[in-house]
Amino acid sequence: FKTAKEQLWVDQQKKYHQPQRASGSSHGSVKKSLGASRSRGIFGKFVPPVPKQDGGGQGGGTQYKPHGAGAADPAHPVDERLKNLEPKMIELIMNEIMDQGPPVNWEDIAGVEFAKTTIKEIVVWPMMRPDIFTGLRGPPKGILLFGPPGTGKTLIGKCIASQSGATFFSISASSLTSKWVGEGEKMVRALFAVARCQQPAVIFIDEIDSLLSQRGDGEHESSRRIKTEFLVQLDGAATSSEDRILVVGATNRPQEIDEAARRRLVKRLYIPLPEASARKQIVINLMSEEHCCLSEEEVDLVVRHSGGFSGADMTQLCREASLGPIRSLQAADIATVTPDQVRPIAYSDFEDAFRTVRPSVSPEDLELYENWNRTFGCGK
Repeated sequence: FKTAKEQLWVDQQKKYHQPQRASGSSHGSVKKSLGASRSRGIFGKFVPPVPKQDGGGQGGGTQYKPHGAGAADPAHPVDERLKNLEPKMIELIMNEIMDQGPPVNWEDIAGVEFAKTTIKEIVVWPMMRPDIFTGLRGPPKGILLFGPPGTGKTLIGKCIASQSGATFFSISASSLTSKWVGEGEKMVRALFAVARCQQPAVIFIDEIDSLLSQRGDGEHESSRRIKTEFLVQLDGAATSSEDRILVVGATNRPQEIDEAARRRLVKRLYIPLPEASARKQIVINLMSEEHCCLSEEEVDLVVRHSGGFSGADMTQLCREASLGPIRSLQAADIATVTPDQVRPIAYSDFEDAFRTVRPSVSPEDLELYENWNRTFGCGK
């Protein structure tokens, strides 16, 4: 009598033409053996997935390098301030550095002379002469640009990027949020860590009210943690007074910004609607690139009738007036007319444009901005 296990062993010996045991060995004398000395049978040709490593370096085994700090390339050392951050987050933050686009000069921004002068004093000059702007003269940690939409707040941010010579990060709320819990705070931490490695740095946040709105009881926990981490990184116990990092925020709703964020954004500059001289400069700059026949008196009439217009409204007005010569053509002539045959832009085109373009800011909204500026603003 043989058990099924013994019969299987005998069949395997016959199949692979291996000599059987001596006749004296019975099932009672079958001894168990360790796996190292046991015949592997059909598994004798098994190849382990990990090659063997021998001390002599022979055998053709592949040498694997451990991951982590030891795997870093010595030719590209990692900054100590970035060693605890995920490489993916560092890459996402580096993608937010704005180093392209046409340069913007201060002359491209019409009006807001006080705001431009203040920004030069606290941004451009400290970047040029950090040896002079130390101690009490040191630049602030944050600036808030607030005012009606279309007044050039984002354009000022682009001008800062062009004129300061600093590393410029253009950040939005979507750049710092994630669907995973806890990722938002890590992104904020990575943003300031990369900025410290790239300083002097300017972090421009458009529509900052969507990121640093007032905290309330019904707020989501992840949103609250992102705000807290941002405030700590901006001006917390771990920040250094020697860091050359400036946060510039732009908003149309300053009344919705959290009180702690408002305190950290120490320079709060009101960007109002353009005055008559600024509106005239906008019209002259835009019409200088077009074929027009406006006289000085007609330009003054356009400026006089555009009271309450923002910079964006003035651009839309000029764009609408530039379509007047095209509309005067017959539909059949559009396909064959040459650019030289299109008549120049006249004052009558602006009169037609005034019938369709209206101010985008109401007097009630202007009163709210002016009241907030009198209470919290730093401008005139």
